[in-house]
Amino acid sequence: MSDQASFALRGRNPDVLTCIANLSNDEVFTPPEFANRMLDTLADAWAAGNGGANLWADSSVKFLDPCTKSGVFLREIATRLIQGLASEIPDLQTRVDHILTRQIYGIGITRLTSLLARRSVYCSKHASGEHSVVKGFTSDDGNIWFERTEHRWDNGKCSFCSASQTTLDRGGDMETYAYAFIHTDDIKALVAEFFGDEMQFDVIIGNPPYQLSDGGQGASAVPIYNKFVEQAKALEPRFLSMVIPARWFFGGRGLDAFRRSMLEDNGIRKIVDFPDSRQCFANVDVAGGICYFLWNRDDHGTCEVVSHLFGGEESTSVRPLLEPGCDIFIRNNEHIAILKKIVFKETGANGVILPTNLRFDQQVSGQKPFGLRTFFRGYATKRNPDDVIVLQSGGRAWTARSEISEGTILIDKWKVFTSKSSSEHAGQVDKNGMRKVLSLSGVIPPGSVVTETYVLLGAYDTEIEARNCFSYATTKFFRFLVAARASAQDLPRIAYSFVPLQDFSQKWSDEDLYGKYGLSEDEIALIEGTIRPMETGVD
Repeated sequence: MSDQASFALRGRNPDVLTCIANLSNDEVFTPPEFANRMLDTLADAWAAGNGGANLWADSSVKFLDPCTKSGVFLREIATRLIQGLASEIPDLQTRVDHILTRQIYGIGITRLTSLLARRSVYCSKHASGEHSVVKGFTSDDGNIWFERTEHRWDNGKCSFCSASQTTLDRGGDMETYAYAFIHTDDIKALVAEFFGDEMQFDVIIGNPPYQLSDGGQGASAVPIYNKFVEQAKALEPRFLSMVIPARWFFGGRGLDAFRRSMLEDNGIRKIVDFPDSRQCFANVDVAGGICYFLWNRDDHGTCEVVSHLFGGEESTSVRPLLEPGCDIFIRNNEHIAILKKIVFKETGANGVILPTNLRFDQQVSGQKPFGLRTFFRGYATKRNPDDVIVLQSGGRAWTARSEISEGTILIDKWKVFTSKSSSEHAGQVDKNGMRKVLSLSGVIPPGSVVTETYVLLGAYDTEIEARNCFSYATTKFFRFLVAARASAQDLPRIAYSFVPLQDFSQKWSDEDLYGKYGLSEDEIALIEGTIRPMETGVD
């Protein structure tokens, strides 16, 4: 038994769970080291709320991973419990049986991962098999449940997860990706069906799938990790910890209600943030980065925010999730003091964000300034006297003025443009730890338009105003404020809402702006060390 148990606890050297490849960027295996970091956070919170008690020495605590893939969380919890309960349950076999039959539970996200999880936890894909380290199970599933679940289709979408019927209604033995935990209207009843009517979990922990295809063009997908969080909260565990994409801090499709509920939830006592997902998941690039959080049902208050900076440094601050006047989470602790000087500067009152008429985003265009799609292609030469120049992906062309369906009053103005998407994810930095933020940008004259590859930062009657606006957009000051509000590669209009408007009868430099807003030497150094110099574009 001792040989089997030790294999179940940690495995060979190297640990097999550090070697397996991810299924995709949407279903990411959690490295054991990262899982243990989350478990350390959980154990510290348990001790703080229970008079210093050791979570791993409590034989009554029940754990659930509702989205288990490799089984790493369950395996590492078992490892800790087997050590922590040695005094209470001296016999190893009895101790292992108790832990694996009465304390640790999982729900596989696919048939494959349920088998992998059982192999990690029980040393056998069959919990009741002859090679299993646990005695007492009568079913092969043990406490790691999986059963094929179907989507509930409604007008081509799943009513639970919004997956595309065209993409995933494949029938037969092909995987449905209809995750049981989020495909129910009554999660408590579903869990009772899986594990028994009296089941109440003390801890829920895991790394849920991130998104599913919604049948849109290209890689269009809808986030689903938020649904796992919401279902887990509905089970009312004492503690909840999940690792999820960090895009919910700022935006994300369909995440407005989720973001509001999270940021207004004083039960979230810790957030650990990784702006670059590769800081925790090697070779996995999740736009906007990754975070994990700890939610405490019974203890509410401010949140400890740990930001992992580039270069390995950490920044820790205990603060509210919502700063006064904001509707998003400001992920970088060091940014808050600067934002308070700039975003609140115009009103002179803390807790009031810039009034709408003083925010730069109010002059930024929508996604299709002139109604021309990304794939629009003009012709190479001018054909008619009133043809207009079109700035499209790949360069300039010409098109008839009659082709312009929107923004016609802007055609004959001077315009400042920038690419709709940054050339990098918002979290990515160069080897010196600096970010670019904006890509191709410039000034185009009257008689010109752009496709939806670009957005307009402003449109003016005079060339001098346009060029002065452009001088502002190229400052590190401007782009720092955009970066503070943006979460990923795309930069929609709202990404510019922290940027104050200026008087564009004059040219602007970083030195002018640092002086206007009274930034300290340390604050200036932070901006200068964060944002790369700007490359200008078309003139």
